[in-house]
Amino acid sequence: MQIGFVSNVVYPFVTGGAQKRIHEIGTRLADEGHEITIYGRHYWDGPKQVRYGNLRLQAVAPRADLYVEDRRSISEALDFSTRALGPLSKRLRNNEHNLVVASVFPYFPVLSSKLAALGTDTPVVTTWHEVWQDYWEDYLGTLAPFGKTIEHFTARVPQYPIAVSGITADRLAEIGPNRNRIKVVPNGINVEKIRNAPLPEANGTKSYDVLFAGRLIADKNVSLLLDAFDAVAERHDATLGIIGDGPEMERLQQQATNLTHTNRVEFLGFLEEYEDVLGHMRAARVFASPSTREGFGITFAEAMAADCTVIAAKHPESAASEVIGDAGYVAEPTVDAIAERLDASLNGERPSQEPLERARIYDWDAVAEQAEQVYERAVTGTW
Repeated sequence: MQIGFVSNVVYPFVTGGAQKRIHEIGTRLADEGHEITIYGRHYWDGPKQVRYGNLRLQAVAPRADLYVEDRRSISEALDFSTRALGPLSKRLRNNEHNLVVASVFPYFPVLSSKLAALGTDTPVVTTWHEVWQDYWEDYLGTLAPFGKTIEHFTARVPQYPIAVSGITADRLAEIGPNRNRIKVVPNGINVEKIRNAPLPEANGTKSYDVLFAGRLIADKNVSLLLDAFDAVAERHDATLGIIGDGPEMERLQQQATNLTHTNRVEFLGFLEEYEDVLGHMRAARVFASPSTREGFGITFAEAMAADCTVIAAKHPESAASEVIGDAGYVAEPTVDAIAERLDASLNGERPSQEPLERARIYDWDAVAEQAEQVYERAVTGTW
């Protein structure tokens, strides 16, 4: 296959889950002999078209700021999509690609890809990481109707939709394609890289019994985790490490100073080196993230690969139970329920399925194989 991926940001020049997925799947498909081109902004040094490993990168727009304060820039998304339309359309009319894969967020690249493919037989596959619906009200406030409208419109554009989890597929079906047309291909991890990540002590830093890693926003419920941990910390002589940054950081740090066991809690901030995060997971006994909004939840898969006992929240907007299966625990997102589960896990209780066994189904090699099969079905018309 000759595949064109459309994403305004390109890994590793800008890090993030969606672009890393493209990189990992694209690299493996290229190893299998497929020709892979990624259309994005010009975040790398050198000419607009370069080879990065076995991938071809094509800049269709200059680098730009992705965020305005804490929100994704609408003007940036519109600008990229407009600039991508011409080059992509030309390539499709020259039969240089027989498949286009567009990352959904921030929506406009999907619309641009579909316009570029008009008049050709080239299918457009979309990758849905989340479906926001009512979350737009929290994210955009009074502008929420604009976000909802674009999301609903994008969902109704003729496409070959992929969702990263069953729950995301279900939510997408509520606003767009029939559920049986939506294929599920999960996000992935590099199991061996996680298993070989250096432990914190190797870098002269300390490890923690309980670990959280993620963006510090309200939906992650780190506030709840702090209170739950405080309730059990003394019985286990346990420590809690919190990796990440975000708008909730200052408030959470203030909350931690008022805990009974404040000296057992440390905020590590954002760690530049991904391997450092993985090393902390390897060293921890428990990974706890009571997040109530997870389109997939990659940290759960990473923590299972690190052989942590994983504790997540049971919530209809979280795919945690789907990702974890019987290799971890889900609890109601309350202080008492999370504290009870922390207590049992720190006492040595383990899930019925080995976490590492579960984690291997999310290895990038397995995920890329699933993606290849789905892409081929789009090309051959057997979706």
